[in-house]
Amino acid sequence: MADAHRSTSGVALVLGSCVSLQFGAALATQLFPDLGSWGVTALRLGIASLVMLVVARPRVRSWRGGQWRGVIVLGVAMAGMNGFFYASIGLIPLSAAVTIEFVGPLLLSALLSRRRLDALWLAIASLGLAAIGVESMAGVAALDPLGVTFALIAAVFWMGYILASARVGSSVPGSSGLAVALAISAVIVLPFGVPGIASAEIDARVVALAVATAVLASALPYSLELSALRRLPRHVFSILLSLEPVAAAFVGWMLLQQPSGPLRLTAIALVIVATFGTTTTHARRTRPPVAHIEAAGPPSPAANHTF
Repeated sequence: MADAHRSTSGVALVLGSCVSLQFGAALATQLFPDLGSWGVTALRLGIASLVMLVVARPRVRSWRGGQWRGVIVLGVAMAGMNGFFYASIGLIPLSAAVTIEFVGPLLLSALLSRRRLDALWLAIASLGLAAIGVESMAGVAALDPLGVTFALIAAVFWMGYILASARVGSSVPGSSGLAVALAISAVIVLPFGVPGIASAEIDARVVALAVATAVLASALPYSLELSALRRLPRHVFSILLSLEPVAAAFVGWMLLQQPSGPLRLTAIALVIVATFGTTTTHARRTRPPVAHIEAAGPPSPAANHTF
């Protein structure tokens, strides 16, 4: 029962992260004319890191070398993932960029999974993503090759983000590791964003949009994903991230007036089936048999302790 609850809560956390990220990305596009994609990324990561540092108040003096290495790798991965993704959506549609970027989590899920049933859910999710990609590109004469390249680079960094986030989540308590990793990513991106920020006319609208983007696209979703990775295996988490393109399609329809035709609805249905399948089968695998529980007696306090 406890494992099933952890899986269910993990799915809810990933869903919240996906929706928050795409709303944040939609807001960020409104800042591109003022700050440029790298300027938006730098400002957003900087604000998010300040918020997280104040909330988490990390005690870095007690960290060991392995903890620091994990946090630094996470910061580098977040910088590359965010920077190149925002550069891509400055050149190609949001839903197309998210679909291309999701190649990273799909590939990682395939590499980490060792069960044939997981391969089935992965294949169904891939069909859904392919359908979203086809629908997203319909009516577009050509996608900017540079935008596609940026999305593919972001996909590689997304793989690194999943692996590094899982490591930091298991080795650094609370959200301290995430807060410091965000600060590192902000420092890395800052040199690329300075020209856009320096030449922009900063007013109340820009500040409000930047703060909202920082919360919705960084602080909130990364906190949710860190918590989800403490509840779900990495390959299951990677498949659940297939909700990202679905959320992008929904946000694009609601905020950017992008229509949702039969192909997109079919794609969403396929992704939902894959998400439900991988979640339920994972919960069944982790649930011990009733007879074994009765024979073993009540669990000891140590058995319930999680890190």
